[in-house]
Amino acid sequence: MTKVYIDGAVGTTGLRIRERLLSRSDVELLTIPEEYRKDIDYRREYINRSDVTFLCLPDVASIEAVALAEDKVKIIDASTAHRVNPDWAYGFPELGDDFYNKIKNGNRIANPGCHASGFIALVYPLIKSGVLSKEAYLTCTSLTGYSGGGKKMIADYEDDNRDYQLGAPRIYGLNQSHKHLPEMSYVTGLNKLPSFMPIVGDFYSGMEVIVPIELNMLKGIDSLKQLQELYKDFYSGKKLVKAVDFTESFISANALRGKDVMEIGVSGNDERATLISLFDNLGKGASGAAIQNFNIISGVDETEGLEL
Repeated sequence: MTKVYIDGAVGTTGLRIRERLLSRSDVELLTIPEEYRKDIDYRREYINRSDVTFLCLPDVASIEAVALAEDKVKIIDASTAHRVNPDWAYGFPELGDDFYNKIKNGNRIANPGCHASGFIALVYPLIKSGVLSKEAYLTCTSLTGYSGGGKKMIADYEDDNRDYQLGAPRIYGLNQSHKHLPEMSYVTGLNKLPSFMPIVGDFYSGMEVIVPIELNMLKGIDSLKQLQELYKDFYSGKKLVKAVDFTESFISANALRGKDVMEIGVSGNDERATLISLFDNLGKGASGAAIQNFNIISGVDETEGLEL
């Protein structure tokens, strides 16, 4: 029986992790009394009573929580605080054996950001395969459901008297300093930050990350089919990330809502292509990824408790 504590269990990601673990017979959830939820001594006690602690906290609080933890406690951090720290495993096991083994054998795992997950899933295979230069300057657009903004944004969107502007997609991160940008370049190996445009829409959950590319930027790739086959080879045998052929005229950003899988696809022609990753921002983009990483360090099937 694995003892699990969730520090920050009242937030959107923490609640989803808790829901996923409640029904599992191999997990004992440690629940801190509500009145002591922010008490540092109680937090220290519960963190160190656990085998695995999930951190669903702002960055500063996550750093504080890690300082409270003994080395024996395995930490899965959903904040941005440790995603570019080389001493931490980056929790995207599909990127290769090095990533998987560092998760499996480590005790500090940084859960990826939602936008970053989609971008990295598209770009890392190109750089790893040697077809895209690390000097490439890329652009990325990401469409997300409003649940990614947390409780306040959810309340704003679901208010009966909400502002009319919430009924249309809204661009944000306009200063090009979005918190996911560092990991987007660090994990892929890009030497230049991409130009990134996140957009939040009037739907609860779902995400669609889009990277346009010209095929003449890719060494040894002369056709759309070759590019499609590269992704299929890279993600062959993976349970939660699949390379697929998108044949629809429209691809909805919420097509995989409620699921913990990610679909990767390429559309376009032999000159210009659109790289697309499709997933749920609360699934493979947050709590689903956290549970997958928990499963790996716990030695159970990585899909245990996930929606495929």
